[in-house]
Amino acid sequence: MTDPTDPGRAAPAVVPGVVDALRADLTAAGYTVDRVEEVLGPRAAAALRREQPLLAERVTREVADPVATLLRCFVLGRSATRAALDAALPRTTADGLLALRLVAAADDGTPDSFVPTSDLRPYGDEDHTWWVVSDLSEHALGGVLPTHHVLGVGGASTTLASWTPRPHVDRALDLGTGCGVQALHLALHAGHPAHPVVATDLSARALDLARLTAALNGVELDLRRGNLLEPVAGERFDLVVSNPPFVITPRVAGVPLYEYRDGGAAGDTLVARLVGQVGEHLAPGGIAQLLANWELPAGEDWRERVSGWLAGTGLDAWVVQREEQDVAEYAETWVRDGGHRPGSAGFEELYAAWLADFAARDVESVGFGVVTLQRPATERDPWRDLDDVRSPVASPMGPTVLAGLRARTWLAEHDDDALLDVSWQVADDVTEERVGRPGAPDPQVIQVRQGGGLRRVVRLGTLAAGVVGACDGELTARQLCAGLAVLTEVPAADVEVEVVPVLRELVKDGLLR
Repeated sequence: MTDPTDPGRAAPAVVPGVVDALRADLTAAGYTVDRVEEVLGPRAAAALRREQPLLAERVTREVADPVATLLRCFVLGRSATRAALDAALPRTTADGLLALRLVAAADDGTPDSFVPTSDLRPYGDEDHTWWVVSDLSEHALGGVLPTHHVLGVGGASTTLASWTPRPHVDRALDLGTGCGVQALHLALHAGHPAHPVVATDLSARALDLARLTAALNGVELDLRRGNLLEPVAGERFDLVVSNPPFVITPRVAGVPLYEYRDGGAAGDTLVARLVGQVGEHLAPGGIAQLLANWELPAGEDWRERVSGWLAGTGLDAWVVQREEQDVAEYAETWVRDGGHRPGSAGFEELYAAWLADFAARDVESVGFGVVTLQRPATERDPWRDLDDVRSPVASPMGPTVLAGLRARTWLAEHDDDALLDVSWQVADDVTEERVGRPGAPDPQVIQVRQGGGLRRVVRLGTLAAGVVGACDGELTARQLCAGLAVLTEVPAADVEVEVVPVLRELVKDGLLR
């Protein structure tokens, strides 16, 4: 039997007729995210999402269902008989899976028994279902991940998919595609037969898995091998999406370099370099959406560090920090990610190496966030917006990001007079809250709260509250300020001075439209 952890083992192959049969079988079996939840039940499904497979193993052992067979083999990594595979996938059969190199003959002496060589599972969003082929997970392998591991659908990939804006564009790039998750999303709204979505990766194995993922879903990709932006030298795109190898890893002997998460550079320099260079590959108005980590040395605010990356790029930038981890917690997270557990061989050595690496640069914590970049379509100074948002946000966030980009761009290209001449309207998801002492004639606090998007809460002064409360799309902001000036006996110019900054804040995040 081929060892799934052997770096020299052959990746799954695309055999056109067999891929078509497998697609038909998976469709007929109802191998979807919803059906998996139904077969497993809520408790086992939730446990599996926490990477605890025991309950799922018990359920799939007892349930006679093609979905249970597929889950048991390709997600949990258990062996399956020829009869079980032929029953679950009657068009493909075990022989077809062998041809695709998705299974291999078991070496335990059991006749007609097969073990999976890859993970094959359903993945979807609100409107679509796909199947993703990747390497077997840690719990399926039962040990430390090999360094050539190609990750499947995970927290980072779903975060990026949620935050990516999705305008219809001509040319799109999935930079560091891995098994092809982001490319599947892009193919829905980007590219065409003359310019399919371009997907790149340094790992030849990742491209092989992405090729099978794409073929299984009937998606055409332009797959290219190379480091970061090298495979697209001289080309420009309307949308670049990347889950880059952003994990900060010690560059010392004895620390494994995982292809899917480590870029081989010290500290956060790889992501800093990508932020600095990606603008050369953006068409005017083009957008880049990235995930990133950044180091936070003692006494340095994260905005200062990220602003340094942006200097000289000429790009608009909207960066949202979603999390900040102490270096000890960060080290524990990524040592565990490779399959090492406290008390296991090598855990303490790796943990110490991470802490020493951070100490050498006086790093106290690491930030994680979403970086949205845009090349201005007109001659103007770029705008910058660096937000710290740790609380839950809407999902998907892509529509909010796209609307936010457009609003911020409009604000950058229009002065205060233009802002005042618009008839703004309060968004449908915005509510107003007034807090005060019982019996008091006036509230002590007036604030508006956004129900969707970033779920902003903005505190308003009395004048701003009066204008915002009257924004119903009928009168311009200037007319509302003039009317409020008469009511309050405050000069109209003074009302505008107080209201304009608030209007800009509310417009950029969609509370006013």
